[in-house]
Amino acid sequence: MDISIIDTSPLFDLSARILVAAPPDQVYAVVSDLPRSGEWSPECRGGEWVSGEPGAVGAVFRGENCRPEDVVGWAPLVRGVWHTEARVVAAEPGRTFRWMMLSHAGADQESIWGFDIEPDEKGSVLVHHFRMGRATVGIHKIVADMDEADRKRFIEDWTAKLERDLDETLHRIKGAIEGQRD
Repeated sequence: MDISIIDTSPLFDLSARILVAAPPDQVYAVVSDLPRSGEWSPECRGGEWVSGEPGAVGAVFRGENCRPEDVVGWAPLVRGVWHTEARVVAAEPGRTFRWMMLSHAGADQESIWGFDIEPDEKGSVLVHHFRMGRATVGIHKIVADMDEADRKRFIEDWTAKLERDLDETLHRIKGAIEGQRD
């Protein structure tokens, strides 16, 4: 029996980068402020810290998300507004900030978003990345009634969506940071 694409690991491992005309500490202060993520994320509209010291390893963030009908419109995705929780797993000022998505039961999932910041003579190189090792509960629900051809199509379409989102997020963050300079 062939292994489903859904059983490959990592299922997603994507990143994008951009040069930002600001020092690493300034970039970090912005990207680690998850309640502001609605300013730059195509899906997350912001949210609030619900436990722990905001931005510190172990802190939990409850995000509000919104997905329109046309995003991978053929697949049975959550549409409209929904909420997620994530726990900060890395917080090194000026260097890296990462958070792991939690299941609805509060369990860790192999779904990690983050930013790495590298100093550059013109400011900072900001790298936005997403990695999903094993498929999450949500991915399994989406593909449960699909045949393997549609599962492959979903992964291809979702990968393209994620690549666009990473790029769009970086451009919006760059604009927010460079726009706040004097």
